[in-house]
Amino acid sequence: MNTRALLFAMMVALLLPLPAHASFMPAHLIDGFANIVSWVVIIVLPIALIALFWFVHIWPDTVAKRRQHPQRDAIHALCVLSLFFGGLLWPFAYLWAYTRPTMYKLAYGTDRYSPINEADTKSKPESRNS
Repeated sequence: MNTRALLFAMMVALLLPLPAHASFMPAHLIDGFANIVSWVVIIVLPIALIALFWFVHIWPDTVAKRRQHPQRDAIHALCVLSLFFGGLLWPFAYLWAYTRPTMYKLAYGTDRYSPINEADTKSKPESRNS
């Protein structure tokens, strides 16, 4: 009988209401903390999100430059277009940067990037002024 009384007392103690605390901070620090959070949400968070959006959208261009993709100028153009179309074209630029054209080396003799001006000078025959 003693154990039943102890069990009943513990159940009653668990069911009694306890004072509620609305914050994990003391009352005099809540306003200052809310002020800091509001400035972070209003200023820092939008700047960070814009920077993240921009970084994600130039990532395929960075990959294409690092891998010397032969079509990196077109990938760069697609990345810029993706910024204006809200990111809809970004997955295509990402996939394009990580793949190589299958017949590009057969058609152009190389699968590395060559600037447009360099390609023009290689294809023109040298003229002699005699």
